[in-house]
Amino acid sequence: METNVRRSQQERTRATTGALVAAARELFISDGFSVTSLDAICAKAGVTRGAFYHHFSNKEHIFREVYAADQRELAVVVRRAFQAEQDPWDGMAAGCGAMLKASLEPALRQITMVEAPGALDWSTMRNIQAGCKEQMRRGLDIAIKAGCIPDRPLDPLTSLLYGGICEIALALADSTDQRAVLEDSLAELDLVLAGVAGRHTPGCAHKDQVESY
Repeated sequence: METNVRRSQQERTRATTGALVAAARELFISDGFSVTSLDAICAKAGVTRGAFYHHFSNKEHIFREVYAADQRELAVVVRRAFQAEQDPWDGMAAGCGAMLKASLEPALRQITMVEAPGALDWSTMRNIQAGCKEQMRRGLDIAIKAGCIPDRPLDPLTSLLYGGICEIALALADSTDQRAVLEDSLAELDLVLAGVAGRHTPGCAHKDQVESY
């Protein structure tokens, strides 16, 4: 009986927080972080301010949850692109490309590129992005172990590639011709990755390692 009660409470909690996060995300996208009020979020979610404060401390707190959820979705997009390739290095290229293409999706762009820098401090953003950066590190590690690229220190390589991808994504968000910038960026990315690899090693595919990404 107690287990059922706890489960019911957990389900209500998930339902309430889910409704609040969904409502907040929609308003942050349409109205912006600075304009959106807690009253508007509560009204859209159909909950009281008391219920809001039971789960979130303030507007920045719920924006962090919205931003973190979008980062997790982005990680899923990248993982699927990586795993769709037989060759881990092709998977790395596909994952980087998928991340840049996803950054053009209007809602994701608005949250991660437009609103987040004003709503969150840089340290908070970096902490939330840590999962995506670690995902890239794992992909590089798989590629090295598969013999696709020469063995090298992972941390600086990850920082260089991940930082570059993030900068390109920001440039895309500010561009008036996003498709043209994307095409140019993907072409340059191919050159950078080719340089990292030295030369592509034929037959370095290890599908079991790709699927572990």
